[in-house]
Amino acid sequence: MSFLESIGYFGAFFTGIVIGLFGGGGSILAVPIFVYVFRINPILATSYSMFVVGFSAAIGTFINIKNNLIEYKTALVFIVPALFSVFLTRRFVIPNLPEILMTTDHFVFTKDMGIMLFFSFIILLSAFFMKKKTKIDSVQNLNPSLNYCLLVLIGLGVGLLTGLVGAGGGFIIVPALVLFARLTIKQAVATSLLIITFNSIIGFSSDLVFLQIEWVFLITFTILSVFGIFIGTYISNYLKESTLKTNFAYFMIVMAIVIIFKEMSA
Repeated sequence: MSFLESIGYFGAFFTGIVIGLFGGGGSILAVPIFVYVFRINPILATSYSMFVVGFSAAIGTFINIKNNLIEYKTALVFIVPALFSVFLTRRFVIPNLPEILMTTDHFVFTKDMGIMLFFSFIILLSAFFMKKKTKIDSVQNLNPSLNYCLLVLIGLGVGLLTGLVGAGGGFIIVPALVLFARLTIKQAVATSLLIITFNSIIGFSSDLVFLQIEWVFLITFTILSVFGIFIGTYISNYLKESTLKTNFAYFMIVMAIVIIFKEMSA
C-alpha cells in the first residue's frame, strides 16, 4: 500500500467521523478522496459515494426505526419522485453526456470537469446552509398547511442532485421536511436518512449496468467509514454543535475552492 493510498483510507475513516458528527456530509469528503487520492474517474467516484452514503444512512435509519422517529407517509411522498429522478439521471443522463461539453482555442471543458465543478457548487451551497444562523425550529409553525406538491418537486430535484454528484442531499431534504411537511428537526433528520438510503441504493444500482465496480476496495472504504461513524457519534456527545458546524462550513468552503482550483488548472 502506497503512502497516498494510506491517506485515502484514513480519509475513509474521517469521512465516517464527519457523518457521525453531523448526520451527513459524507459525499463532500468521499468524492474528492476517490477522485484526487485514489485517482478514480469522477463518474465512478460519485457512484462509490452513493454506496458509502447510502450504507451510512441505512445504519442511521435502522436506529431511527427503533426510536419511532420516521414519518413514513411523508417519506413516501418524497421518495417516489426522488427515485424516479435519480434513476433517470444515472441510467440515461450521465452515460449520454458528451465527454467534451465545450471547447475553445485555449480551453476544453470536459464532462469530468463539469461534474467536479458542479460538485464544488453543491459544497458551497451546503456550507451556506450549515452557516445559516436561523434555526429551522423557530419557523416550523409558519407554514400552516402541508405542501405535498412542493415536496414532490423538491424530491425530483434531490434525485437529480444525487444522480449527478452522488450527494445524499440532506441539507435540502431536512429544511424541506420541516418547512413544508411540518416535521420536527429530529423527525426530519430521521426521515431524510430513509430517503437518502433509498435514493443512494437506486442510484448505485443503476450504475451496475455500465460501470465496473471494484467491490473489495469499495467495501473496505465503507467499513472504515462505518467505524468512523461510531467514533463521530460518540465524539458529538461532548462537543458544542454550533462550533462544529461553523468550523466544518469553513472547511467545506476551503475544499470547494481547492476542487475549483484543481479543475481549472488541470
